[in-house]
Amino acid sequence: MTKHVAVLMGGWSNERPVSLMSGAGCAAALRRAGYRVTEVDVGRDVVEVLRDLKPDVAFNALHGPFGESGMIQGVLELLQIPYTHSGVLASALAMNKHQAKIVFKAAGIPVTDHVIVARAEAARAHVLPPPYVIKPIADGSSFGVFIVKAETSHPPQEILREDWTSGEEVMVERFIPGRELTCAVMGDVALGVTEIVTERSFFNYEAKYSEGGAVHVLPAQLKPKIYDKVQQFSLAAHAALGCRGVTRCDFRYNDAAGEDGELVLLELNTQPGMTAVSLAPEQAAHAGHSYEDLVAWMVEDASCNR
Repeated sequence: MTKHVAVLMGGWSNERPVSLMSGAGCAAALRRAGYRVTEVDVGRDVVEVLRDLKPDVAFNALHGPFGESGMIQGVLELLQIPYTHSGVLASALAMNKHQAKIVFKAAGIPVTDHVIVARAEAARAHVLPPPYVIKPIADGSSFGVFIVKAETSHPPQEILREDWTSGEEVMVERFIPGRELTCAVMGDVALGVTEIVTERSFFNYEAKYSEGGAVHVLPAQLKPKIYDKVQQFSLAAHAALGCRGVTRCDFRYNDAAGEDGELVLLELNTQPGMTAVSLAPEQAAHAGHSYEDLVAWMVEDASCNR
């Protein structure tokens, strides 16, 4: 019997447009792969919708807090609907950058030094010597991220704006200059390493999702031992948080810091972008998995108790 897959997409986070793109791409690929697919634009009535729909599998294409923080995962556990990606605990840990860093550090994975402060305190005066980065503790797609340069005399006042929706505490971490690297994990295999080259100050929302915003260099041109380290740390981070399915780790690499440079893990994404041209599908294709094969693998990997 053909599996009925509900593709969960949209939602109400800042990343709704990205989720709709991911979901539409996955739904089309799953249909080409032979599945019966229903696209669900997730609202607050998602429990009733899924109860009525009774899918065999939920393909989680949501981005942002509700889709990545363990909330929708908990709903699917209660409904006993097998689902893709990571489970409740791994999703919650990965979404909270502070807690994730504690786990990564305990696992021997290099991370940046940081402090957690109130938004008002971060805006009042430098809480770390510049250069540093201010970011929300739990948000995605680089929303609310500010790089404070070395010559800056005062923190950015934009973090006090009234439409801020990313919590009253922020993470302030040491800025690592250098190259942007990323590596996806599929099951228990680290895929290729991509270098992201952008003319913007960093790989922000516009660079991620606007045409020509960034160039993906795959495989990244790195010393073999650094390339291997990125893959090893990605696998170790995936395992340390207890992740499942497909994840993606983002790194900064300062190749000017000593003989081997400084490599640090910035974060792990349990719900990486899943359009056909997103980083994880691109790396899967480089490893020989078509887009259709990748999403089909994710559906067949789906389960409860993840």
